[in-house]
Amino acid sequence: MVRRNRILALLVAVLLLQARPYGAAGAKPATTPGGENLAIIVNQSNPIDDLSLKELRTVFLGERSHWPNGRRITLVMMDQGLVERNAILRDVCHMSETEFGRHFLQGLFTGEVFVSPKTLSTSIGVRKFVFNVPGAIGYVRASDVDETVKVIRINGHRVDDPEYPLRLEARATK
Repeated sequence: MVRRNRILALLVAVLLLQARPYGAAGAKPATTPGGENLAIIVNQSNPIDDLSLKELRTVFLGERSHWPNGRRITLVMMDQGLVERNAILRDVCHMSETEFGRHFLQGLFTGEVFVSPKTLSTSIGVRKFVFNVPGAIGYVRASDVDETVKVIRINGHRVDDPEYPLRLEARATK
């Protein structure tokens, strides 16, 4: 009986977590007709406020090693298969997962890539990492941003602008 109650409690908890449409904070995410936006985040001490998509690509491909203030860039990516990572690979890197992996292996071997990404599995982990590492850059859903990190503009657009270029794919409706 106790085991069945634990299983039932676990199922209820899972259902409640899935029912929260806007993340842990309950705030409505920045969205566009294409879906929720993906925020590029850096440590609060980073002087960067805006990057072009081209500059962002060089950072995410490990081809840029330092910020203008001389601090080493530390790239943090989310685990393979997550929609956030897929959006970065598609919209920023213009690569498949296989091409991305090959790029880093070849680049590290030839010396063309300076930064190998750290991989984390959750947006909370990415946010905490960026908060604790002054040169870090990563990405989370706009709804997962809090005051511990700084969101940078892309091509001059804030994450809540309609022209903001980084979006998660809209979920298919049945």
